[in-house]
Amino acid sequence: MKIGIMGGTFDPIHIGHLLAAEAARDAHALDEVWFMPSHIPPHKEDAGMTGRVRLAMAAEAIAGHPSFRLLDWEVKRGGISYTVDTVKELKEVYPDHSFAFIIGADMVNYLPKWNRIEELAGMLTFIGVNRPGSKLAVDQLPDFLQKAVVTADMPLVDISSTTIRERAAAGKSIRFMVPDRVYDYIVRSGIYGVQP
Repeated sequence: MKIGIMGGTFDPIHIGHLLAAEAARDAHALDEVWFMPSHIPPHKEDAGMTGRVRLAMAAEAIAGHPSFRLLDWEVKRGGISYTVDTVKELKEVYPDHSFAFIIGADMVNYLPKWNRIEELAGMLTFIGVNRPGSKLAVDQLPDFLQKAVVTADMPLVDISSTTIRERAAAGKSIRFMVPDRVYDYIVRSGIYGVQP
């Protein structure tokens, strides 16, 4: 099977994440996309919400999609979530699967700084998807990464988890920025200060 991995903090997961996953799945004939919330991402501050809450939101977001699955490995493992460690484990558990890691254009440009990137690039493909304000500059990457990165076009939706949290904190609506089931979960749980 061809599996796309959609990693991230997902604090909260939003429609941009889902559009990127679907664009990558469609463009590269992926059999499934596995959503993998990180415990502590190496390139960001700690998530505001616990791993349990972020897993629950991701589960709500992908419910009903026949090709989307949830992977809780990084949250359960704890500590800093290095993609290379998770991918090594995935390849041991699923030796017959091929893996691609789905990332936004901003992360494509940041790939040379990833932990043990040469080792990681030897284990999978990266699918870079367009994001507003970021240009996919694959030709600017080192040679070994240029060979490991393919692209996918997605509708350009300028939404980020940070913007959603800021809007919620300011008392502004986040409805339709996140899937309906995620919005309902946020309201039910009383997180991010969102009022019904």
